[in-house]
Amino acid sequence: MKLLVFNPEHDLALAANLSNFTAPHAGRQLRADLGFIPAIWAAADDYVLVENTEDAERRFLRLTRRPFGRFIDKEHVRNNRFTAVETWGWDLAIRAFLLRWGIDDSIMPTVTQIDAIRELSHRRYAMQLLGRLQMPGTIGEALETDRVETILNLLHEGKQLVVKAPWSSSGRGVRFMNIDMNIYDNGWVRNIINRQGSVMVEPYYSKVKDFGMEFVSDGCGTVSYVGLSLFQTTNGAYMGNILASEEEKIDRLSRYIPVDLLKTIQQKICIEMGALLKGKYTGAFGIDMMVVRRDNEEGFWLHPCVEINLRRTMGHVAISLTELCSGLPKLMKIEYDANIYKIRINKR
Repeated sequence: MKLLVFNPEHDLALAANLSNFTAPHAGRQLRADLGFIPAIWAAADDYVLVENTEDAERRFLRLTRRPFGRFIDKEHVRNNRFTAVETWGWDLAIRAFLLRWGIDDSIMPTVTQIDAIRELSHRRYAMQLLGRLQMPGTIGEALETDRVETILNLLHEGKQLVVKAPWSSSGRGVRFMNIDMNIYDNGWVRNIINRQGSVMVEPYYSKVKDFGMEFVSDGCGTVSYVGLSLFQTTNGAYMGNILASEEEKIDRLSRYIPVDLLKTIQQKICIEMGALLKGKYTGAFGIDMMVVRRDNEEGFWLHPCVEINLRRTMGHVAISLTELCSGLPKLMKIEYDANIYKIRINKR
C-alpha cells in the first residue's frame, strides 16, 4: 500500500529547509481544502492522506463523478502498514510531519537524500540545463551572482532583467527590474543573497505563451515523458491548465514552435535529466518553458527551460484529469471562493 500526500507548501518549505517549518495560512488551507488531489492518479491499493475524509470524498466525487473510498486522516495513518510514501514534493518539513504520525522512516527519503533534492532544486541547475538545450530555434540565458553590483551594471547597460531567488515558490521570489533598482528591490536582493547565497539573473523576454513538459524519473537513470502542460499565469502565479489531448496541445503549440523542435527538446531533457537525477531523485517533475516573440522580425523562439520543478506539478494533475474528462478541451482552475479553495473545470 502506498500513501499519497498533497503538500503544496513544498516550495516554501524547501526554501526554509527546516523540519519544524510552518507554512503561511494560505498554504495550510490549500493543503486542507485540496488534499484529495492525489486520488486523481492513485492506484487501486493507494491511500490519500487528508484532513477530513468525508469532505475529501464529497469534493472528489463532485469533481470526477466517481467515488474513491480510500481517504485516510492522520489519526488513523499509524494503524496501517504502508510500503511506500509519495508526496507532492520531498522536504524536511513533510518528512518530519510524517514521522510524527507514525510513518516508518525506512519508506521515506533520508535527510541526506532530501538535502540532495534541495540542492538539485536550486535554480542554477535550470540555468545549466538551459545551456545544454540551446540549439537553432531556442533562446535563453542566465547567470548566478552574489553581488548587487553585477545587477546594477546590467541595468545601467539598459537591460531589462528578471531576478530570482534560488529557491522560491511559483509567483514568489521573482522581481522584474528595468533601468534602475529602487530601494525596495535593492533590499530584497541583498536579503536573498544573505539568506540563500546568491540570486539568478535573466534577461526579460517578450513572452507569448507559457507551457511545460512533464516527466517521471525512476531514480536509476531513466526519465520518461508524460505529456505537455499548457498553463496560464498572472505575474508569475499559476492560474490554470488546459485539459486536452496530447495531439490537441501539440497542435496549439505548433502554431508557434516546430513540432520537430519540441520532440528534440523532449528527448534531450530525458537524457540530461536522467543522468542528473540518477541515484538522487525518484518521482514526477516538470520543466516550465515559454514561447518568446522574436525582436524586430517575424516568428517565435522557444525558451526550453524557465524552471525545473523537482516535484509533481499541476501539469501532472491536468494530464491525469484529462483522462477522466472526455469531450472538448476544458480549463482547470484553482479558485478561492467563499473562503475555500476549489478546483473548477470550465468549458473552453
